[in-house]
Amino acid sequence: MLCKCYSATCIGLDVLPVTVEVSVTPGVGFELVGLPDSAVKESIARVSAALTGNGYRLPGKKTVVNMAPADLRKEGSAFDVAIGIGLLAASEQIVVHSSEKTLIVGELSLDGYLRPVRGVLPIAIRAGGMGFERCIFPREGSWEAADVDDIPIYVADTLMDVVNILQDEPYIEDLRLRPGTRGGKSDRLMTDDFCDVMGQETAKRGLEIAASGAHNLLLTGPPGAGKSFMARCLAGILPPMGRQESMETSMIYSVAGQLSSEGGLLVNRPFRSPHHTASLASLVGGGKNATPGEISLAHNGVLYLDEINLFPSSVLDVLRQPLEERCISISRVRYKVKYPASFMLVGSMNPCPCGYYGFEDNCPEGGGAAGHRCTCSPGIIQRYRTRISGPLMDRIDLNVRVRPVESSRLVDGVKAESSAVIAERVAAMRRLQAERFAGDGIFTNSQMNARHLKKYCPLGKEEKELCGKMMTAYALSARSYSRILKVARTIADMDGSGDIRPAHLLEAVQYRIV
Repeated sequence: MLCKCYSATCIGLDVLPVTVEVSVTPGVGFELVGLPDSAVKESIARVSAALTGNGYRLPGKKTVVNMAPADLRKEGSAFDVAIGIGLLAASEQIVVHSSEKTLIVGELSLDGYLRPVRGVLPIAIRAGGMGFERCIFPREGSWEAADVDDIPIYVADTLMDVVNILQDEPYIEDLRLRPGTRGGKSDRLMTDDFCDVMGQETAKRGLEIAASGAHNLLLTGPPGAGKSFMARCLAGILPPMGRQESMETSMIYSVAGQLSSEGGLLVNRPFRSPHHTASLASLVGGGKNATPGEISLAHNGVLYLDEINLFPSSVLDVLRQPLEERCISISRVRYKVKYPASFMLVGSMNPCPCGYYGFEDNCPEGGGAAGHRCTCSPGIIQRYRTRISGPLMDRIDLNVRVRPVESSRLVDGVKAESSAVIAERVAAMRRLQAERFAGDGIFTNSQMNARHLKKYCPLGKEEKELCGKMMTAYALSARSYSRILKVARTIADMDGSGDIRPAHLLEAVQYRIV
């Protein structure tokens, strides 16, 4: 007898349906075909133990399990349940209804319980478009799909639950996942708050501009000035993601296996902070299964590189393409995977190896910052600063110098403006941009292209003359000019101005010339 069951696999964020065909005929032997990897081949042992533990058995005849399409390599354990159901139906141990309209995903334990797998969310989202009428997922991990409401989703604890669902038992409605029963939550415990940042008004202004328009930012200053602390505070002023942003980011985390099994969709923007020893593959993505890396996990959020110039040049230069195209492609022999990577790049660094070059003017009598004097030679300083290539620096929208905190500010301990207050202003700016770009496929000023700049950043005669002078005086590139316009548009929004004025351009250009 021949039986077909249906499962699915994720190639990047793309979902490919997999047909599990099981044929049981007179004879002896067992074959599993369709380019299975080791995890799929081992599924036979898991399925066999699960069937036996639930009162069933493997067919004692010639059995062939084919996984179509046969030219695509099948990876992972998500096909276990579909294989087990196919074996039971083909050997006539159970009778199932509408199996061709049901997508089944899950790993089997030896006692027949279902274990979670990666990619539940993108599979649930795409299942309806592939012609399926319902999905069956392991209960643990199924909450990823709690906000998917265009297809019925059933959760199963055991293999017997799956059998009962396929046999349309009356009580299976109790196993149906109700949309919205557990969505993402935006509340979180913030340990770093801008109210604890003493002074640093210029740096906080730059951080608010960056957060309002999702601009790339570099903080440069001596040790102990608060660069890393303020970068962590940035996470507390970013607004929650909208529905579309939340769905995109959650799908990436689902494929990576990092989405909480009980938290629903992500709502808070990700803040990723890899160490400077991170490898190229961990940052970009890749490996055996072409899993997403840090730049994709930071999609719609922040990628923070502390001591950015200590990262290998080969790793930093890889960031140039995704910063422009807002996506990353990972090529394999048989396929290419594309992940979205629209993130804010935030970096921090010292101006030289000792950390005090350029800050001698902050202390009396020619002393260095906090009583230190730079001891680095010009050659050492040059090599230290050029670890970040010119093309990457050209993609940084705001270069902010973080000066040492005045001792009187530290001693007084007067609380500054809190992150909650700043977050309200940032959220208002993000809402304004969302309304402005409705229908354009972008969300923030930093995502504007040449067409958007022409439409949303028109300049008057005075502003054009000013831009011409700035381009000549500072030898700015075309990319620098476009990024100045984007930052000026954000500053104008924060100023409540519908047009970009000279003051907005002057403030924007000062962040380029440091």
